[in-house]
Amino acid sequence: MSRFTNRRVFKNNSDLYEEMCEERDIKFFRQYETPNFKYPTAAQMKELRIISHIWKRGDRFFKLAHEHYGDSKMWWIIAWFNKTPTESHVGIGKTVLIPKPITKILKYLGNR
Repeated sequence: MSRFTNRRVFKNNSDLYEEMCEERDIKFFRQYETPNFKYPTAAQMKELRIISHIWKRGDRFFKLAHEHYGDSKMWWIIAWFNKTPTESHVGIGKTVLIPKPITKILKYLGNR
């Protein structure tokens, strides 16, 4: 399941992107609407198993997703759950929480 599932796609022909469009010989950029995922409720949290991981040098969300979910494309679940948009927002030694099972998380997000 992709984080782009059930998201509106729109054409971005903003002047801001005009030069990039010309360089790439395209008329517009296709973009996805920003999602508004709700954090799990207290009742939903009780149904999850949360694994703690101490962030170390070389860690990446996609590596943790591959290790825990078997799919590196699910990196965004770990980032979203920890309210950290990118790995640069995670410091060495910080605890990162990995919610499981992935099927429940996707259900809570409305993707399954």
